[in-house]
Amino acid sequence: MWFALKMMLRLLRLCGRTRQDLILENLVLRHQLTVLERPGRRPALRDADRRLWSLIAHEWHGWRDHVHIVQPATVVRWHRTAWRRYWRWRSRGGRPGRPRIDAEARAALTQIVQENPRWGVQRIVGELRALGFRVSATTVRRYRAGIRRPPSASWRAFLRLHVSEIWAADFFTVQTLPFRTFYVFVVIRHDRRRLMHWNVTRHPTQAWVWQQIREATPWGVQPRFLIRDRDRCYGGDFVRRAAAPGITTVLSPVRAPQAGAIAERVIGTLRRECLDHVRVRSERHLRHVLRDYVAYDNATRPHQSLGDEPPDGPRHPHRPSRPVRLRSRPILGGLHHEYAWEAA
Repeated sequence: MWFALKMMLRLLRLCGRTRQDLILENLVLRHQLTVLERPGRRPALRDADRRLWSLIAHEWHGWRDHVHIVQPATVVRWHRTAWRRYWRWRSRGGRPGRPRIDAEARAALTQIVQENPRWGVQRIVGELRALGFRVSATTVRRYRAGIRRPPSASWRAFLRLHVSEIWAADFFTVQTLPFRTFYVFVVIRHDRRRLMHWNVTRHPTQAWVWQQIREATPWGVQPRFLIRDRDRCYGGDFVRRAAAPGITTVLSPVRAPQAGAIAERVIGTLRRECLDHVRVRSERHLRHVLRDYVAYDNATRPHQSLGDEPPDGPRHPHRPSRPVRLRSRPILGGLHHEYAWEAA
């Protein structure tokens, strides 16, 4: 149909200019009248209407004086869009660039990269060629960028060797019923997820924070590395004062809570399992709640990251052979319980 219409418009060029303009003017006016008679508050234009006007604009120079339902610039835009789509269709082809390597070569490349994260591109190319895969360094570099690699063995070894020497310090806030804000300072040991020290204040100062560090690290009990954020409560000379007893301060990056993931996890657990279920009335009440829960968390509560052991060590489970009964002791008024066997 579009081919026949296009041929008709070209045949009109053979007629006199006045007769051609009259026929085209009649055509476009009738078409616009048809569009305006469609139901709806605004003219409902369809793709066929846009293609028709694009064709008329290409074949008839006087079309601008006879378009009324849209602006001439709109018709020009339709025409350009149609030509872009046409040439995009004409230029379509296969996937650009080099052909993808087969699945077997990709699997071998992935395995080599994951098992040898320190290998360079040329080393991987050589290993693949020894296996019979002909790939270029550019191909290896492109696929290597999208392969998730595990941490290097040296970093895992460092964490394994020094995890017992890493502690973390952090603040979190608690709102009371009288709308007062209290700051809770916690010090956490990484290897056992143990809450080594905590305290509460309404006004954390540099002197107060340093006093908490001193109480958390008595003689002979101190970390080698202390991870903390950049809160100004620590003070400008905190690094120097911490270095005196041999503590290296590690500052977490800005807006990177994952750098202190263990501290964030412990604080999140403390909120979800304790503070979110308690309406704190005062500082005294907050201290009572934290004291009971921290004692339960360190001594009794199983931690999945520790193989379901509490931070203070395994509880040596056993069930006596003689008649016994299960005894439960409520924690925080029954919010949690700890269990043990007792004689019947």
